[in-house]
Amino acid sequence: MKVSIITVSYNAKQTIKRAIESVLNQKYKDIEYIIIDNESKDGTADIIKSYKDKISKIIIEKDKGIYDAMNKGIKNAKGELIGFLNADDFYINDNVINDVVEAVTIYKKDSVYADLIYVDKYNIDLIIRYWKSGSYDIKNFKLGWQPAHPAFFVKKAIYEKYGNYDAKFKIAADFELMLRFLYKHKITTHYIDKPIIKMRYGGASNNSFKNIISGNIDCLRAFKKNGIKVSVFYPIFRIIGKLKQFIH
Repeated sequence: MKVSIITVSYNAKQTIKRAIESVLNQKYKDIEYIIIDNESKDGTADIIKSYKDKISKIIIEKDKGIYDAMNKGIKNAKGELIGFLNADDFYINDNVINDVVEAVTIYKKDSVYADLIYVDKYNIDLIIRYWKSGSYDIKNFKLGWQPAHPAFFVKKAIYEKYGNYDAKFKIAADFELMLRFLYKHKITTHYIDKPIIKMRYGGASNNSFKNIISGNIDCLRAFKKNGIKVSVFYPIFRIIGKLKQFIH
């Protein structure tokens, strides 16, 4: 099974190298690695180009935002299974893709997901938050649950059948896509009960109070778009779920 891993980047000079090497160091060999860069101004593109002999496809051009860039990646992907690795993130060890493919193959699922660890931006050994996804239960979506997007791998056939990221959602297009796939269309999934990615804390959805509010509004819009009724208390459920991750 060919696995396409897509990294979207913009001005990520300080972190892109670790992200790239965490993919290139994977023991699983049938990996197509695609990087989409939004014409970075800080030298990120030069770092990416230094790995050009090992990266399957590099696209450096203007885009309309992160989800537009992700859609470009999907369009160019030839793998049967697709995963995204942010430029600030990296796989926790070199067996991650082996484990993902094994789960998809053994359990014959459309998708798999796992846990994620948020670490300090400058000290990657300092854990800030542990995203324990837990076994899938469809009703939990309405209670503030969702899989960790970078730890969510989906077969390309699902994108072809149900669509890509809706770029009208500025912060939560990943949530809308997972809601659409898992809740609305009920694709099959399997939970890998361990962390597979470390993410530096401070992404777009949690780097300011304004973005947290915007993210919650986007999530409510995602339910409405997909014709799913949800409680007005949903944002509270979502915040409580995140607070539990800090405690964990």
